[in-house]
Amino acid sequence: MTTEPLEFWFEFASTYSYPAAMRIESLAARAGVPVTWRPFLLGPIFQAQGWADSPFNLYPAKGRYMWRDLERLCEKHGLPYARPAIFPQRSILAARLALAAGREPWLPALVRGVYVANFAQAADIAAPATLARVLGALGQDAAAWLERAQSQPVKDALRAATEQAQARGIFGAPTFVARGELFWGGDRLEDALAWALRKA
Repeated sequence: MTTEPLEFWFEFASTYSYPAAMRIESLAARAGVPVTWRPFLLGPIFQAQGWADSPFNLYPAKGRYMWRDLERLCEKHGLPYARPAIFPQRSILAARLALAAGREPWLPALVRGVYVANFAQAADIAAPATLARVLGALGQDAAAWLERAQSQPVKDALRAATEQAQARGIFGAPTFVARGELFWGGDRLEDALAWALRKA
């Protein structure tokens, strides 16, 4: 196994992060590459570019293409899909929860559960009840974890993670960082894994 992990920067509101999150663990394990899961928020990064909304909402033709493309991708990879009623969803609590659980072995399952809630069940991932249901399915104490997610250290950590993403030139999600190289977009996952395995 390579000593340098592949960083997976994801946003729970990001459509293309959904298939990537559902595929990355098995693909990385097959390649022998460890994964570091890095939740962050796209909102502040978009605002810094002068966007008050997702570019998929600001540019309707791009949005129409994206939704159809996501539908095709989910069909291709055998993933359930239901377009959420609200896009983008408010993802701050989910991101804080993922950061709070960052060292837990069930973190990847949590991330997948939140994405399924958003893009397969059209559930409100901003609602604590939705996240509690995901945590409960993993056998976790939902109340305790949601309380931890709302703690000041976790709030500060999410702000710092988003600032770090921006400082590293990350402008969208999903983004993979392999041996210092940025790969943007779910269709670059295999390329990022191959780069992680390159000999220096």
